[in-house]
Amino acid sequence: MSSSQHASRRTAIALNSWRKRVHQALDQGAQTPFFLFSAAPVSAAYETLGLLNPGRPQRCWFSAKTQPLEPLWTWWHRQGGGIEVVSEREFEAARAAGFSTDEILINGPAKHRWLPRHGARGLRVHFDSPFELKSLLPQARREHWKIGLRICTPEERDPEHPSVPTQFGFSPSEVPIAVRALRAAGLEPDSVHFHLRTNVSSAEVYRRAIHSIADLCAAARWTPSVLDVGGGLPPPDTRDLRGHRFDADMDLRAYELALREAVTRMPFLKELWMEHGRFVCAGSGVLVIRILDSKSRAGLRQLICDGGRTLHALVSTWEQHGLHPLQPRRGAQIPTAVFGPTCMAFDCLARQDLPRSLRPGDALLWMDAGAYHLPWETRFSHELAEIWWEDEASRIRPIRRTVGRQP
Repeated sequence: MSSSQHASRRTAIALNSWRKRVHQALDQGAQTPFFLFSAAPVSAAYETLGLLNPGRPQRCWFSAKTQPLEPLWTWWHRQGGGIEVVSEREFEAARAAGFSTDEILINGPAKHRWLPRHGARGLRVHFDSPFELKSLLPQARREHWKIGLRICTPEERDPEHPSVPTQFGFSPSEVPIAVRALRAAGLEPDSVHFHLRTNVSSAEVYRRAIHSIADLCAAARWTPSVLDVGGGLPPPDTRDLRGHRFDADMDLRAYELALREAVTRMPFLKELWMEHGRFVCAGSGVLVIRILDSKSRAGLRQLICDGGRTLHALVSTWEQHGLHPLQPRRGAQIPTAVFGPTCMAFDCLARQDLPRSLRPGDALLWMDAGAYHLPWETRFSHELAEIWWEDEASRIRPIRRTVGRQP
């Protein structure tokens, strides 16, 4: 079976599973638009990562910003997993979900704005800048934090302006100074962290970043015991707006070899960390919307639905996801644009061929809605969507209902 045939088969199996789940939710009174999420695909993604053999023990941190869903966090905590947070709100939510100090990794910029309000002994903190380090150093020393540094490698470029580095992490020239400042305060930075970007195109990008980190550690006479490679692995079944699969050139075997190369270049490493968000969560949810109206103009059918880009799927601005009728359809397909209900021309969820037989009242499934959909949902002239959850026993229940909405 070719890779494309394998991908098509995997997509068909996933679609069939989600159709069954959605019917169960509808039978229990779910009203569109709604999100339906499940831990099962997250578990499968972590199992895939667990098959990697990088030559050192690895630890996966759940990316809180990717999917801020309490039942999923609670499930992950029961598996013994830790969580990575990048804001005060995420930190507070993680503590409320039961994660202990040792089970939380604090990343992100400008932490000096809020961390002083949350003093705790033994926090795991990756400093992001010289100013942040200087501001938090007294607290870090007093509370015996476990410290790391985030580095801006040459691979990290602003996606809209590729000639410019991102705004995150220490520049290479700042790292030796930061290491000396921490040591002078009696703190040894024990982890080095980089995060490339979302949907990294190939393992070669990780390899180059790892090489730059190894050279930097050598220059700074620094031997951290942990390398945190961040996230960035693209999920299967999502494409750019030209239709190119984000994971077309990402070989997990090559990614594993890049991690093993890190161990070879930095034999002092004792553990490897990763914080993959999209790869882990994208397939864990769907958005269910219903067609409200249908128009035809200039050879294009336009479907107006009760959910769309502006309210629920900002990622459709740069990503194509599978969009399928809830009820399988045969017959001719025609060029179709799918719009949400807001008074915004921007509110176009997808443009693709869809069955000619679709009518107002039919439901559609927007696939791979488990990553960065809830964080970016809006109330633009409308209420938030319902949220439904499938637990480990395959029981489906509502997490958030919309009060007052009539079927």
